[in-house]
Amino acid sequence: MKVNYYAAAAAAAGTTAETVDADGLTLGALKAQLTAAHPPLPGQPRLEDVLARSSFLLDGMAGRDDARTLDGVSALDVLPPFAGG
Repeated sequence: MKVNYYAAAAAAAGTTAETVDADGLTLGALKAQLTAAHPPLPGQPRLEDVLARSSFLLDGMAGRDDARTLDGVSALDVLPPFAGG
């Protein structure tokens, strides 16, 4: 699955995109895996904190349920809150 990070999520992850194996994972498990894979960067927000307040698009469809399985999902967009929203 391709994970696309935007704004504060990209700053916290240290990248704008990456490919991960999410077969058999739930959204919650993937968030934990991403947090473990991206330790805090100096001067940046912690990815764990950003993910906790972000919205997610799963193949373009909104999804926030941590229990949702990701089998068959090819792209996850991580959208942190933007200014004014």
